[in-house]
Amino acid sequence: MPIASELAAPFSEALAGFIGPGADRICLAISGGPDSLALLLLAQEALPDRIVAATVDHGLRPEAAEEAKFVASICARLGVSHAVLKPEAPITGNLQSAARKARYALLEKFAGEHGCKWIATAHHADDQLETFLMRLARGSGVDGLASIRAVNGRVIRPLLGFSKGQLEDVCKAAGIDPVRDPSNDDEDFDRVRMRKWLQENGFPFDVNAVGKSAAALHEASQALDWMSGQLAATHVKADGAKLTVDCGDLPNEMQRRLVIHALGKLQPDYAPRGEKLERALAGLRSGQKVMLGNVSISGVKLWTLEAAPPRKLS
Repeated sequence: MPIASELAAPFSEALAGFIGPGADRICLAISGGPDSLALLLLAQEALPDRIVAATVDHGLRPEAAEEAKFVASICARLGVSHAVLKPEAPITGNLQSAARKARYALLEKFAGEHGCKWIATAHHADDQLETFLMRLARGSGVDGLASIRAVNGRVIRPLLGFSKGQLEDVCKAAGIDPVRDPSNDDEDFDRVRMRKWLQENGFPFDVNAVGKSAAALHEASQALDWMSGQLAATHVKADGAKLTVDCGDLPNEMQRRLVIHALGKLQPDYAPRGEKLERALAGLRSGQKVMLGNVSISGVKLWTLEAAPPRKLS
């Protein structure tokens, strides 16, 4: 099952940049689409004895079981160990968000059980472009415009430097007809609408240039996180069950990050963002008392955060 040789070397180089030296094992997230099958083929060529593959069946589409069997057959031909992962409970609520959360939880558990240090997903340069433009359209800041992180914990994305067309060519060269997910044509999803817009407008963006911008913004985000971490040591203080944040004349971005830092200590499962957070910060700067999650915040330049008392049942 040959692969497009011109991608084998750059992929191996990119992968080595993520995992470094050593003999760490990698869990590949393989759905059966052209992107993930290209990841499987390229990784099998680069590290044949260090990979295992997993396909997540969320139970949302009747075709998913057959698609998982298809992936299993490809893995068998390549000599790659493969497993199908299913969530214990049905996916409910916001399906995209809940499915994503369940998928990564299953992959994390599987990787741990199989001694894998890394989990590789098949996000590529076109995904990065779409994500960047979607977040730009929503008015995202530095963190949001960093888009798809090349490394996020143990999750790595070694295909971010490759286009979807290149990955489809890898599958074609191997004689594989990938699975086609009908949701990729469903215009109820923002990503599908953005993809269609790009196609209809002559693809006016260079995917590699946008990738460089996203990477630069990621570095800026990391630098801001480091700076806020240094400031938190002196500007965020415990006062009994309360926390105080001394914002003084700090730039707005530092104020925002220090408030998020303090909120994480009082309500770890709550991560405010977007307009709700910005409205709260604007209120604080004008001397108003605000609520974020279950935390009340008040003060002028010294902001006090306190968990709200439990509501009484009527």
